[in-house]
Amino acid sequence: MENYGVHLRRQGHIAIITLDRPAKQNTFDQHMWDCMDSVIAELACSLPRVVVLVGAGDRAFSAGFDVNPENPLLQPLLDAMEKRDKGPAYDLICRVRQSTDRLVSLPVPIIAAINGLAYGAGAEIASRCDLRVMDPEAVICFSEVRLGLMPDHGGVVGLTRLVGASRAADLICTARNVGAKEALQLGLTNRVSAQGKALEEALSLALAIAKNGPRAVRHALSVIRETHDLTTREALELETNEAATLIASGESIHGVSAFLTRQAPEFPDLEEC
Repeated sequence: MENYGVHLRRQGHIAIITLDRPAKQNTFDQHMWDCMDSVIAELACSLPRVVVLVGAGDRAFSAGFDVNPENPLLQPLLDAMEKRDKGPAYDLICRVRQSTDRLVSLPVPIIAAINGLAYGAGAEIASRCDLRVMDPEAVICFSEVRLGLMPDHGGVVGLTRLVGASRAADLICTARNVGAKEALQLGLTNRVSAQGKALEEALSLALAIAKNGPRAVRHALSVIRETHDLTTREALELETNEAATLIASGESIHGVSAFLTRQAPEFPDLEEC
């Protein structure tokens, strides 16, 4: 039996999630989603300061949803198509999207290290992360319409918020490949690494974040994530409230004291469940 899954390892304050199914280009079947849920639950109970998501091997970040017949999750799609009943499809979409929702809702920065192909659901998950680092040879493709499907892991919403409606329409409706150079120009990726160094560059970015006050990062990130859904007035009120809550936490005592004594600050970790 093929040995695969979603694996978690920690490197100091950084958690690294590896989509480990290289023989299938790290595609998601039911076992992969179950593993992802377990990893997310573990992270929620012991929060790192940053999460980095990467694909195993050097070919793919993730080629998306596994459409091979042996994937048990395929049957609800077949049932929905055969019976013209959206119920099974709706339930399946909710199940897999909730896993992605839980991942990107962790109150710490999520960085996608796009080390190879990111197709379909792989592109969607990457687009919903807070930051992306892309290998120069990697390719992003919202490929679903090629199969008569559409992004349904939150990818339409995530991509539109990331690059704007017109660019999202271009990428989703054409299902064309986007290389690293264009992805950087579009704002689809934050950085392009040296070849073969996407994970290394993502970890460098994560380390720079992890050195800062974890509560400061958390509260600022909360405003960044929520501002799309708010009016300017509401967003400003949220920013004020988050900033005041942060100050009341006392975290800045460590940062200001270190600054005044010209030392590197040492911030307490986030709370655990």
